[in-house]
Amino acid sequence: MSVRHALVFGATGHIGKWLVRELLHQGVTVTAAVRTEESFHRLDDWLSRHDANGTPTQVLVDFSAGDLGLDPASNDFRFVTEIHNVAGAFAFGMNAADAYSANVTSAERVVRFAAELPALSRLVHLSGYRVGGQDPAEVPWGESRRAAEYRRLGAYEGSKVESDAVVQAAALSLGVPFTMVNPATVIGDSINGESSQLLGLAASVMDLFRGKLPALPGNERTFVPVVTADYLASFMALVPTRPEAENASYWVLDDATPPLPELLRMLGKHLNVRVPWLKIPSGLLKRLPPKLTGADPETTSFLSEDRYPTMAALSLAEAHGLRHPPVETALRRWADYLVAAELAASAERVAST
Repeated sequence: MSVRHALVFGATGHIGKWLVRELLHQGVTVTAAVRTEESFHRLDDWLSRHDANGTPTQVLVDFSAGDLGLDPASNDFRFVTEIHNVAGAFAFGMNAADAYSANVTSAERVVRFAAELPALSRLVHLSGYRVGGQDPAEVPWGESRRAAEYRRLGAYEGSKVESDAVVQAAALSLGVPFTMVNPATVIGDSINGESSQLLGLAASVMDLFRGKLPALPGNERTFVPVVTADYLASFMALVPTRPEAENASYWVLDDATPPLPELLRMLGKHLNVRVPWLKIPSGLLKRLPPKLTGADPETTSFLSEDRYPTMAALSLAEAHGLRHPPVETALRRWADYLVAAELAASAERVAST
């Protein structure tokens, strides 16, 4: 039996499910921290349909409680060696208070809980490629800075920026060994494309399929990188075992992702749908009214030409036999899955009427 025992917050989400499956495949004992019994049953059913090697145990978590509703002295946590925090809210249009509560307060509470566990050797926190690398020395943020950043970036991205800094600061002050994982847009499984995430790039792909994408966003240098769900899960399962990953941050994304207009043209051709010929530069897109562009204002900050420091993550992964799957194949499989899921849902609605 593995000496590793992982506690996963956010186990029922798009990333959490694949992470739990990967940990079980590696023989790791897993406890899933879930909000309800019903959500755990859905996770257990999903795992059984995806050939997981075993099943996790469950504990109920209350993110609104200062102690998460969990007793760190309980036998449930006595042998926990690693915590993976993939919980949080990925949503656009949140108000600042809700975003702060979901992505900052809850993350800090996980760190404080981790500090109480006797066998813990690593906390792995999921941050993001656009928000990682914050300076923990700048914590705490003042109200004026928070208001300005949340207004500039949108409540979701602003709260993730603050969360990245807060998690590092709390972990350093409490002596909790941590690894920050900063993934790109997480698309589907590399084998069959399966994904339950419909925001962000997925929404653009579906608008393209429906003929509702008025123009290609960005230019030929606009870089919205992706990573497959199974690759990210494997990377997250790896880092707690590596001493060099302690108190380090890793950007996990595929540098071979095509520029955004090229990516959408490639998927449009694959799906046999019309691709807009017009391109809207990201600067102009940010200034045009959302009713005209169809773009959520909070998504426009992701339309960037920036590149990211991926070498450390690539070196660590490749040293342990982990390599990105061919990105264009993975993108096509993901698009096929999204379209098939929508067509199946439409057929089910018709059949029920």
